[in-house]
Amino acid sequence: MSTIDDRIKSDISSNDVMLYMKGTAMFPQCGFSARVVQILTHMGVTFKTANVLEDDSLREGIKHFSNWPTVPQLYVKGEFVGGCDIVTEMFQSGELQTMLDQAGVAKAPAA
Repeated sequence: MSTIDDRIKSDISSNDVMLYMKGTAMFPQCGFSARVVQILTHMGVTFKTANVLEDDSLREGIKHFSNWPTVPQLYVKGEFVGGCDIVTEMFQSGELQTMLDQAGVAKAPAA
């Protein structure tokens, strides 16, 4: 189990914005994961994803790691933010933008 925890710790410490999701950013495999990708992409945030469908131990491990029962799960600067509903609410209220700005999260260059 510790190897999955180590992988998660490594992922969230080496990426400012880390999203554990079903599928990939290009091909989300569930609507909730797609929604979070859509929000982050809309905001111009550079983020890394991990597809929990490719690895059962990761799918279970991330739930234990965060003590959160569902995927997607968003981490910013190593801190667990939440799942789709929380991210959506924070985006709509402007709280997500404030959090990302305060964390110094890099924006992707404008296309």
